[in-house]
Amino acid sequence: MKKADPKPKKEKAPVTDKKEKTKYSDEELEEFRQIILDKLAKAHTDAYTNPNEHDTNDTSPTFKVLEEGYQVLSKEENSRFAARQSKFIKALENALIRIENKTYGICRATGKLIPKERLRSVPHATLSIEAKKLQPKTPPRPPQPLP
Repeated sequence: MKKADPKPKKEKAPVTDKKEKTKYSDEELEEFRQIILDKLAKAHTDAYTNPNEHDTNDTSPTFKVLEEGYQVLSKEENSRFAARQSKFIKALENALIRIENKTYGICRATGKLIPKERLRSVPHATLSIEAKKLQPKTPPRPPQPLP
């Protein structure tokens, strides 16, 4: 006959030496700052150049009607490009502020660190891929009628 142990054995918790990182180091933040500053310089340059290189200045005057329609479309495209570029520049500037506050790279939905690979390709990201996938999809905009 076996005797029952007077003291039940406690299970040991697994030892984890690796603590989950909650923010990026100053050196890492400096790397991201340089990436953002490079993108900002390029964005400012692109904002002042015409992205549309397909001009009709060298075509025959017989295409006058097509040219006028093209110019209207080109102005609309340039306006949309300028709005997107302005939004992109603002997002990069906000990322620089987050670097100064040492909150850069922290997902605003989960509170976890956004992977470096994502921040290197999208330095103004505020959401991890997981959080981004959980966001509701925005429906596509309906086509605008031509004037």
